[in-house]
Amino acid sequence: MKNKKEYIIQKFFEKEIPLTESQAEQFEAYYEFLVETNKVMNLTAITEFEDVIEKHFLDSAAISGFYDLASVKRLMDVGTGAGFPGIPLKILYPQISVTLLDSLHKRIGFLQQVVDNLGLTDVELIHGRAEDVGRDPRHREGYDLCVSRAVANLSTLSEYCTPFVKIGGSFVSYKSGSPEEELEQAKPAIRKLGCRTKRVEKFSLGDAGRSLIFIERLEHLGKQYPRKAGLPSRSPL
Repeated sequence: MKNKKEYIIQKFFEKEIPLTESQAEQFEAYYEFLVETNKVMNLTAITEFEDVIEKHFLDSAAISGFYDLASVKRLMDVGTGAGFPGIPLKILYPQISVTLLDSLHKRIGFLQQVVDNLGLTDVELIHGRAEDVGRDPRHREGYDLCVSRAVANLSTLSEYCTPFVKIGGSFVSYKSGSPEEELEQAKPAIRKLGCRTKRVEKFSLGDAGRSLIFIERLEHLGKQYPRKAGLPSRSPL
């Protein structure tokens, strides 16, 4: 293998995503810190260098081929976990103001160290539940784009994520495989939340099929949403 920085640049180039040397260095530092911290904290089951580049970094960045991220001013990442997709998108588009939301305090601590180590600015870290933060006037309908790779059914995920999206903005859900059945089941919930499904984009990473579901906010969110913490997962709309 070439050195890690060159490998990262090459892999992003193959996906038509240009990287500066500085950005590649940030991705390398992110990888090193991720796997080192993962020895003492359960952040990811994927730790091999090539796998992290493909299944975390390139997967996170895939939206750039389908959405004009240069037009995004504020981005929210719900259930960010170890920082995916929010941190890779911040590295690629440093001008975006990024908010990372996670319900586990120790993950927020890890992400603060990532932000500090990589020299990232204009990144807000929030420890909390989406149902609670989605009612906070500072965040409700305040974002051009909300993204999530969190594992939940789309009805539940839509109630977590669409409250952050302003009218005309989008929520993009990262999904594995073909999401048509799940999307069909989620359509009533998406309508109740004042949104519509705009499109589904499919792409592949290695042998894995991936999908991005684009959901657009059409009107203001009803005051009853999001419901109190726990309800969206226990009783999806």
